[in-house]
Amino acid sequence: METKKTAKKTVSKTVAKKTGKTPAKKNAAKQLKDLFEDSLKDIYWAEKALVKALPKMHKNATDKKLKAGIELHFNETKVHVKRLEECFKALGKKAQAKKCDAMQGLLDEGKSIMEETEAGAVRDAGIIAAAQKVEHYEIATYGTLAAYAKVLKEKDCLKNLLATLAEEKKCDELLTKVADTAINSKAK
Repeated sequence: METKKTAKKTVSKTVAKKTGKTPAKKNAAKQLKDLFEDSLKDIYWAEKALVKALPKMHKNATDKKLKAGIELHFNETKVHVKRLEECFKALGKKAQAKKCDAMQGLLDEGKSIMEETEAGAVRDAGIIAAAQKVEHYEIATYGTLAAYAKVLKEKDCLKNLLATLAEEKKCDELLTKVADTAINSKAK
């Protein structure tokens, strides 16, 4: 015998299948501020995961300019974590990480690239490709969060998010330059 609650869930799933709409979870964001805070939790997890992943990339890279770029970004990433903690503080919230499935996938792909390439220029080219995918994800995320912060009039968060966005863009440019000037030609 079906309970009212079970029947309601069944109807909701059936409607979702027919319309193609995804039903919201119980704790789904209802306002932009909720979405903003949830997205901050995701990128906070992502940045902390990068703090762990970047030293592995550094150890596997062979090109001096690439190693220097990874080291620089490792130090910047630690600052990004602190800036996010400042955002949470400005919002009156405890800094909290929520697993970011997108970043986990990108980091898994980076690990896979290192395992599937021999040490040297080819692996370096793969590391750059993986790192740029991460940078592009971060650029999209920080750009979106900055837009939310602007609308929500969260000036302290906006300042921190824009500072990090600029550093992510600069890192992406550096990776492109290193790949174009040396590594891709050597990997050929």
